[in-house]
Amino acid sequence: MAKESIVSEKMKLLLALLALQFCFAGFHIVSRVALNIGVSKVVYPVYRNIIALCLLSPFAYFLEKKERPPLTFPLLVQFFLLALLGITANQGFYLLGLYYASPTFASAMQNSVPAITFVMASALRLEQVNVPSRDGWAKVLGTIASVGGATVITLYKGPPLLHLSVQTQEFTLEDHISPKKTQNWTWGCIYLLGHCLSWAGWMVLQAPVLKKYPAKLTLTSFTCFFGLIQFLVIAAFVETDLNNWKIQSGQELFTILYAGIVASGVVFSLQTWCIQKGGPVYVAVFQPLQTLLVAIMASLILGDQLYSGRVIGAVLIMVGLYSVLWGKSKENNIAISQGEEETLRKHLLDTEGKAVESDIP
Repeated sequence: MAKESIVSEKMKLLLALLALQFCFAGFHIVSRVALNIGVSKVVYPVYRNIIALCLLSPFAYFLEKKERPPLTFPLLVQFFLLALLGITANQGFYLLGLYYASPTFASAMQNSVPAITFVMASALRLEQVNVPSRDGWAKVLGTIASVGGATVITLYKGPPLLHLSVQTQEFTLEDHISPKKTQNWTWGCIYLLGHCLSWAGWMVLQAPVLKKYPAKLTLTSFTCFFGLIQFLVIAAFVETDLNNWKIQSGQELFTILYAGIVASGVVFSLQTWCIQKGGPVYVAVFQPLQTLLVAIMASLILGDQLYSGRVIGAVLIMVGLYSVLWGKSKENNIAISQGEEETLRKHLLDTEGKAVESDIP
C-alpha cells in the first residue's frame, strides 16, 4: 500500500508538471497575439493578475481557513519579494522580451531557467548535490542534457523528416506571431535574461517560504495581490491613456482571460504545489519540455514541418529528464534509508539505556 501511494504521488506530480508546460506553451502564442493586436504591456499583466486574484482568493479563504498560519510582518515582506520576483519582474521582463524578440526565442531563453535555478538552489543549500555520487552526476548531466536538447530544437533545424504539403488559410495564428520589423534582438535577449533570472529566483525563494507558510493557495493569492499593487504603481507613471485600458475586441478579451485564468490562476497554483512536492530544481528541469510542446503544437495547428533537429532535441530532453528523475529518486531512497537507520540506532540506544538503568540496584 505504501509503495502504491508513493507511485501515485509521483504520477500526480509528473502529470501536473506536464499540464504546467502545456499551459505555458499556449501562453507564448496568446501573449504574442496580444502584443500584435495592440494590448498594452502594462495593462495586460494588470488585468491578468486581477482575474487571477479574483479566481484564487475565494478558494484560498474557504479551503485553507483552518490550516493558514498566522500572518507576521516578516512573512508579508517575503510575500512582497515573491511578488516582485515572480510577478512584476517575471511578467514585465517577459513581455518586453517577447515584444522585441519572438515566441521561439523567448522559449529558447527560458530553457536557461533549470541551470540558473540549480545554481541558485545549490548556492543557498536548498538543493544538495553530491557530485561524486551517481545521483549527483545524474542530476547535473540531466540538467545539461535537457537544456542542450531544447537548444538543439530551437537552433538546429536539420532536414525535414516528413515532406508535408500543408495549405494554410490566408489568416491564421501564424500571422499574429510573425516577427515585427521593430524587433531588437539585443534588447530582447537582455529582457528575457532578466525574465529568466527573476523566474529562477522566485522558484528558489518560494521553497523556504512554503515551509513557514504551507497554505499554497493563500500564498499565491498574496503574491498576486502584491504583484497587482506593484503593476498599478508602474501603470500610474507609464500608462496614463485611458483608451489603452479599454477591451476593444473579442481577441483582446480571450488573450486577457487566458492569461488570467490559465497562465496565472491555474499555473501559479499548480507550480506552487509542484515546488512543494518536488522542490525547485525538480520543477525547473521540466521547463525544456515547453519548447518541445511548442514545436508539436506548431506542427499540428499551424502546419509546420517536422525536422530532424526537433527529434534529436526531443531525445536529449527525454534522456535528461529521466536522468534527473533517476537522480532525485536515488537521492530520496538514500535519505529514507539513512533516516530508518538513524531511527533504529536511537531505538537501540534507548533500549540499552533502559536495560542499564534496570540493572542498577
